[in-house]
Amino acid sequence: MDVNGTVAEGFEPVREAFVRNFEVLGERGAAVAVYRDGRRVVDLWAGTKDVDGTKDVDGTADSAPWERGTAQIVRSATKGVAAAALLLLHQRGLLDLDAPVGEYWPEFKAVGKERVLVRHVLSHRAGLPVLDRPLTPDEALDPLRGAEAVARQALVWEPGTDHGYHALTYGWLLGELVWRVTGRGVGDWIAEEIAGPVGADLWVGLPAAEAGRVGRSGRVEAPGNAGGLRSRPKRSVTEAYDDPASLTRRAFAAITPFPDQNDPAYRAASLPATNGIATAEGLARFYASLVGEVGGGPRLFTPGTLAAARAEESAGPDRVLVINTRFGLGYMLHGSASPFLDAGSFGHPGRGGSLGFADPESGIAFGYVTNGFSKTVTADPRAQGLVRALRAALPA
Repeated sequence: MDVNGTVAEGFEPVREAFVRNFEVLGERGAAVAVYRDGRRVVDLWAGTKDVDGTKDVDGTADSAPWERGTAQIVRSATKGVAAAALLLLHQRGLLDLDAPVGEYWPEFKAVGKERVLVRHVLSHRAGLPVLDRPLTPDEALDPLRGAEAVARQALVWEPGTDHGYHALTYGWLLGELVWRVTGRGVGDWIAEEIAGPVGADLWVGLPAAEAGRVGRSGRVEAPGNAGGLRSRPKRSVTEAYDDPASLTRRAFAAITPFPDQNDPAYRAASLPATNGIATAEGLARFYASLVGEVGGGPRLFTPGTLAAARAEESAGPDRVLVINTRFGLGYMLHGSASPFLDAGSFGHPGRGGSLGFADPESGIAFGYVTNGFSKTVTADPRAQGLVRALRAALPA
């Protein structure tokens, strides 16, 4: 396996795990990057830019190879980037986390939603994980229709009393709050206030000028049983995804049918729950910038904001994912559903593979992107193998 890039001394186990992903777990094209105390210590990439890339009989590629700077859609790992927008607005005194959403968005107060707080949105406690009438793909790409649909939607549970993953509605809730507070679309705000200042290659709404960097993504199956890891979900989880009436199925079906993620129109839209695009280096650099300075760029979160982001807001049985999950404000926290590096880590996985997180105590920031989506939702074996290798490489 030809692997490009570098690892600093002591981080060789991460490279070994990265190679294993290709040799054992069916990886097609991927990259991983790690920062420690603001310095990049892992920067690796391999495979083909497109998931369906193959080799001709003479060994030459009929799909472009993955290169430095190749980007991929990162699905729900977008949520961790988008959450930073609300937290930074709060940090700047422009948004009160304990204010009702309807204070900024009056139309939202319809059908009994007056008690939904901004804090509930970030911690998946708003009680709005579904749409009674799902949006079509064209409607979902319209910058107004998603927010309008959420404003009309009735609550599933009393806000603040329970939690359940807002798989798609999270993006419309968060995006509209950014618009109401700043007058800017969330994708533009992220580009101008986050990605640009810290020099991170990530976008929520891909500019046409960057489209050539992004590979085609698609489903992949790991051979065997993923190297001995449990590959079958619990029966209750399987049943929840199979039942059209379950909150699980309805939450992920808020757009029906789901758009083609390789469609340029989908990539250019701003859907801050699902369609962010990033390089592994960009995702890692973003998380590194939340907890410290990187290359002379700004540290994004103050100590107070960082503490709020990773303070537990929700924990226990998730009414949508049907497993135990833990959330801070906009971020998943280290736990059985999505293991990160250690107890203080915070970040967000993307369904099917991608992962970004930071661990302030060790100074680690991590980014992994892939063009091959597996069946996993929160803990992909390829990402987890890299995290275990990284943990092993750090001093005890």
